Amino acid sequence: MRITKVDHWLVRMPFTEDILWGSGRRIGTTRLICRIETDTGIIGWGETISLIANVPAVFADIVAPLAIGYPVADAERFHRHVLGAGFYHHKRAAVMAICAMEMAMWDALGKQASLPLYAMWGGRWRKDVEAAAYLFTNDPKGLSERLKRFLDLGYTTFKVKIGFDERSDITLAETSRKVIGDHPLRLDVNGAWNPATAKRQLEKLKAFDPAYVEQPLELDDIAGHAALVANSSVPIALDESAYTLSDVGNIIRANAADVVLLDPHEAGGLWQTIKAAAICEAVGIPVTLHSGAELALSQSAYIHLAASLPNMSIAIDTERAYLGGDISPNPPVLKDGCFQVPEGPGLGLEVDIEMLEKYRVPGIAGAYLDTERKDWFPVKPAY
Repeated sequence: MRITKVDHWLVRMPFTEDILWGSGRRIGTTRLICRIETDTGIIGWGETISLIANVPAVFADIVAPLAIGYPVADAERFHRHVLGAGFYHHKRAAVMAICAMEMAMWDALGKQASLPLYAMWGGRWRKDVEAAAYLFTNDPKGLSERLKRFLDLGYTTFKVKIGFDERSDITLAETSRKVIGDHPLRLDVNGAWNPATAKRQLEKLKAFDPAYVEQPLELDDIAGHAALVANSSVPIALDESAYTLSDVGNIIRANAADVVLLDPHEAGGLWQTIKAAAICEAVGIPVTLHSGAELALSQSAYIHLAASLPNMSIAIDTERAYLGGDISPNPPVLKDGCFQVPEGPGLGLEVDIEMLEKYRVPGIAGAYLDTERKDWFPVKPAY
């Protein structure tokens, strides 16, 4: 079964409220949606995050043309083919564009086999997939209110953005712990700290028993993270440092993380994510999934990954609570803080073309910076 046609849409789904984080203000999520047709008549769908302009450019100029004539079963070969088209030295510029096509290939292959994706990756390891409530605000009162709402919805794991400034790091963590009791608490710094600040802040945050502190240092400071792992009792998780398979391998070699957040969009596909998880599993490191406000296609892919990977043993991140809509009439079901695993073939859902057209946009906006702070821009490390 080979690919005969490729179409794609750039869509922006608005959020129900603005999301604040250390790199700015997000007003919605921009996603690239890919549709492939095959010589058997089977249709495959894929999705990727589209934070910066190179994603649609690489997809349109390199990924889509290369895909014509490709067997849908050759996901590994296709990934390496795109890298060989000028991106071995620029992997991070290509991975997000690759993922949309690779996901569509898996979707078509699953439909051909009449199997859900998890069944093609070793089978179903867990019945349901726990999701972590995700909190984005530097206002302690607003944080407290949001945490209570998520508790009422049945969530039992909570992730809170910090990294705004030194004082609020502690205040936000303290507020969270008071509200959620002894439930797992994750704190995400987004690389805002320098090494000296990290030592001091980790010591202060220890009192609030975080499940882990995520990405305390700049993404390329693997040695600095290894030093924190060796000297802090607070577990360290890496996300921005762990895009590609090689990134994850270097993290493991350096003993630079206690937990690794994976993301198929940032890895260049679902198969690359499975391989990265296996590297971590070999040394006893749990993995989870980073969220960039996935729409139905990517969310379904996440659930299939989490259902099949043994060491994806902690709740996956999700921003679904902030989405103002979706592109599928049957998106993944999230109830009591858990996703139900889709059972249909491939990704297990349908796409509404009218919704794709409704949310179609010409470009990317609202991912970084902050329109309410005109002259402000993020610096890493910030403090």
